[in-house]
Amino acid sequence: MSDVLELADVTLIRSGNRLLDNVTWSVADGERWVILGPNGAGKTTLLQIAAAQMHPTSGYAAVLGEILGAVDVFELRPRIGLTSAVLAERIPPGERVLDVVRTAAYAVVGRWRESYEQMDDERARWLLSRLGIGHLAQRTFGTLSEGERKRAQIARALMADPELLLLDEPTAGLDLGGRETLVATLGDIAADPAAPATILVTHHVEEIPAGFTHALLLTEGRVVAAGAINDTLTDDALTKTFGIALRVELIEGRWRARAA
Repeated sequence: MSDVLELADVTLIRSGNRLLDNVTWSVADGERWVILGPNGAGKTTLLQIAAAQMHPTSGYAAVLGEILGAVDVFELRPRIGLTSAVLAERIPPGERVLDVVRTAAYAVVGRWRESYEQMDDERARWLLSRLGIGHLAQRTFGTLSEGERKRAQIARALMADPELLLLDEPTAGLDLGGRETLVATLGDIAADPAAPATILVTHHVEEIPAGFTHALLLTEGRVVAAGAINDTLTDDALTKTFGIALRVELIEGRWRARAA
């Protein structure tokens, strides 16, 4: 398998703060990664580099074979599917859900003067149906529930048939039922051999969908552990990551952690 993401000694400093500290990490085609860590660990910052939205202060970062700093990111970004709270805030509340998804074909947010072909409409509608919200295609984004918005964003992220899918806390803000339904959907996507390499950021092991293959643990911008998920999500590694004695277990394909 070839690497879709390769970082070597990546450090990122903003306003004198070291957000990432010598991070070395690679993601191969076909892998499904979860990034875990406490608030302020650098998870979202790391995802922003993977999304070609930020450049490291030092170190080597290559996304889909293109070296950041030596590539036109506006050509690279359409090859990456991204969901994040920042992106959601940019979506006009009056935008039709169908257009929220379709505009990803042009890597833009909000309709302007672009035109779409029938195949674009068909793919957008198919993705909305796959995410369980096909009946909401003509609703406006601002009228959706939080769970429905999350699903619309994931459909949007998949619209351009990306080579890398990045999900920044996709279940944040959902109630228990909404979380479990979305986690199951993400598990279905992860199980699809045709799905792109996927990276999901979360604070909670309970939000890791079944079928995810690898885990990266971060704290204070540094890598605590990275590798195959069964080898990485250990009591010791999670304890070091979150600064509290933890026990973790795998039950019927889902993870659970609690204080030791």
